[in-house]
Amino acid sequence: MSSLSRLRQNTFVRSVSVLVGGTAFAQAILVLILPILTRLYTPNDFSVLAVYAGLLGVISVVACLRFDIAIPLPERDEDGANLMALALFFAVAVSSLIAIPCLFAPHWTADILNQPALESYLWILPFGVFLMSAYSALQFWVMRQKKFKIIARTRMTQAVSGAGAQLGFGWIGLTPLGLIVGQTISNGAGALGLGWHTWRGSRDLVEKVNFMEMRRIFKEYDRFPKYSSLESFANNAAIHIPVLIIAAAALVPEAGYLALAMRVMQAPMGLIGGAIGQVYLSRAPEEYRSGRLGSFSANILGGLMRTGVGPLIFAGIVAPTVFAFVFGPSWGRAGVLVAWMTPWFIFQFLASPISMALHVTNNQKKAFLLQFFGLLLRVGGVVAAIQFYRSGVAEAYAVTGFVFYLIYLTLLLKIVRCTQSDVILQMKKALVFILPWCAGGIVFNLIFGMIVNGLH
Repeated sequence: MSSLSRLRQNTFVRSVSVLVGGTAFAQAILVLILPILTRLYTPNDFSVLAVYAGLLGVISVVACLRFDIAIPLPERDEDGANLMALALFFAVAVSSLIAIPCLFAPHWTADILNQPALESYLWILPFGVFLMSAYSALQFWVMRQKKFKIIARTRMTQAVSGAGAQLGFGWIGLTPLGLIVGQTISNGAGALGLGWHTWRGSRDLVEKVNFMEMRRIFKEYDRFPKYSSLESFANNAAIHIPVLIIAAAALVPEAGYLALAMRVMQAPMGLIGGAIGQVYLSRAPEEYRSGRLGSFSANILGGLMRTGVGPLIFAGIVAPTVFAFVFGPSWGRAGVLVAWMTPWFIFQFLASPISMALHVTNNQKKAFLLQFFGLLLRVGGVVAAIQFYRSGVAEAYAVTGFVFYLIYLTLLLKIVRCTQSDVILQMKKALVFILPWCAGGIVFNLIFGMIVNGLH
């Protein structure tokens, strides 16, 4: 009971629990509707979604010039408020620039992307970019104030509204429009709610925002647009641009299979990793100033191993067996891709939350160089596979992801001065939690196989 009481009193654990609770609800909604969506929409519809989501992800993550992730860092709330204003200003500016080709030259834009099916839906992209980037800025402001319950509520709202749009549009046959509208709502619907909360709860700080202070803050934090925005672009481009290349190379169903596989695998990652990453960023500056960032990062890595690696391995083991049954006969290929992508997602899951330490320690340049290496590796792998082994291009995409995140995590732990002995200790502790998931996956496959054979 005393240990349980200590856990309840631990602010980090409470913060993670709140975010995990809200994210769990959101992820549960998104996963539960997938078997319905795969029967309302075709693999080609999901391919159009993959292209749209790729464009949205690559653009929106840099729309704020990464001033959004800097919001929790200053000691003065006034500086944080001016960083938020900078982030929102650039979100508007970038969205406006994107609107020019999307609204006035959609045919030319779709032709450049070699995606004629996307032409009718490009008008949604600038709205999606603004909503997603504005939500990010406002979310980091609320996170700075440690009001994690509000973030959790917005995630639940996003999931319900996004899922409702995708189901409703799919039910009446508006495909793939429903997937795109639902994706946009899921990513940015909470922006209005967070904006109203910020205005109502922090109006005195918001009113102190002015041009001179924004200019000063811009100069003080110019390393974020210089390095972090490039690093973030390279990171997201390494994930999304290979999918765009696969779709543009007329491998259209393959992009749809990748879209479903990634959506399934991102559920446990979003549930645990995203929440821990945000709370990690809220604590990391203090730990860094106290000289404890290395040990703090090792403890977080151990928690990630214990909570998320097992479910990811379980998903990789059972996916080739159950995907066709759960999502429909035409989706069996996506289950095979999940198995290939499992090592990649395990190391991305472990690395992503801790990667925030690179910004806390002012290593934005190293972060950019690492992500740029990943972009070259992953795009190069996919282009080579298209030229020499087209039938295995998705597998090449998965393998290059694993290689990159293995290298990335290794170098990241060295940068934050996390000792090898601490990592090995955390790995040993995590095995007790991981092995039952592995055994469970094998047993599940055996039982599922016997049931299917019995039915036949």
